[in-house]
Amino acid sequence: MPQITVRGAGIFGLSIAWVLTQRGARVQVVDPFGAGSGSSGGLVGALAPHVPENWNDKKAFQLESLLMAEAFWAEVQEAGGLDAGYARTGRLQPIADDHGLSLARARTEGAETLWQGRAVWEVVAADSIGGFAPDTPSGFLIHDTLTARMHPRQACAALVAALSARGVEVVAETPDAGAVIWATGWRGLLALSAEVGKSVGAGIKGQSAAFRYAAPDAPQVFVDGLHIVPHANGTVAIGSTSEREFDDPVGLDAQCDDLITRAIAAMPVLADAPVVDRWAGVRPRARSRAPMLGAWPGKPGHFIANGGFKIGFGMAPKVAHVMADLVLDGVDTIPEGFRVEASM
Repeated sequence: MPQITVRGAGIFGLSIAWVLTQRGARVQVVDPFGAGSGSSGGLVGALAPHVPENWNDKKAFQLESLLMAEAFWAEVQEAGGLDAGYARTGRLQPIADDHGLSLARARTEGAETLWQGRAVWEVVAADSIGGFAPDTPSGFLIHDTLTARMHPRQACAALVAALSARGVEVVAETPDAGAVIWATGWRGLLALSAEVGKSVGAGIKGQSAAFRYAAPDAPQVFVDGLHIVPHANGTVAIGSTSEREFDDPVGLDAQCDDLITRAIAAMPVLADAPVVDRWAGVRPRARSRAPMLGAWPGKPGHFIANGGFKIGFGMAPKVAHVMADLVLDGVDTIPEGFRVEASM
């Protein structure tokens, strides 16, 4: 059995370690901050697809990963006994005007082909939806059935439990053994940038919050750049900001308050719901804006899996499998735009 070290216990590192373990590798996971301590320990968990048009490798990769997610998380939950918070509950988006309505209907046809008949993108009348729905000027909403939710903290805990059931623990530090996969988040991107002498990515801070409001089966809402995600634990998460400049990576400020105000304006049913959690952290964004996957150039035996940014949880099942293919079997199916070189 090959020995592999995974450095980083966020969603990419834990998912890759899980698939490697399933395939029989001996794995050790190393993270000095602990599992899910970075951006993977947030609140939102919106696994939302790209618009079904102008198709490319990134959208195709994401589609496959989103379709893999249900089976992936079911296996994790069965192995470790913890609920990952996954459910494919869909998403609603308001339509502003006649132009938006025409565009949404055109995308319905695109989804029929591009989503392979396994999910739909449709226009629905707002009055056909229950109480957990956004205001919409046109009277119509976009409803898609591909979007899913994931509770980030629960998902990381479920992966840790599944790995532990296979004898793999997350440790603060230990010497590397065998091939090394670097899934070290925004700090890893900064370290790699310093090593190669140019920026390959950066950290983008985000803030989010959660209301105590039970709507566990309701679709999530996306309005004006804001994700509003009902979870099974009786909360509704909202987020997030995108801050390129920041002094405190985990500091909360008025931008979080603004998210809460915007969420209530979009969803008045939240007006009387108490805010029960707030979060701030830094997400890794590669220069290419796509996940950064593959062999570390000039460093044999070392690999990089980074740059999940806002789509890391949605991409994780597919990322885990393509990295396992590469490291264990030498099979490279990484899209060109996702390669490490694309960000260098």
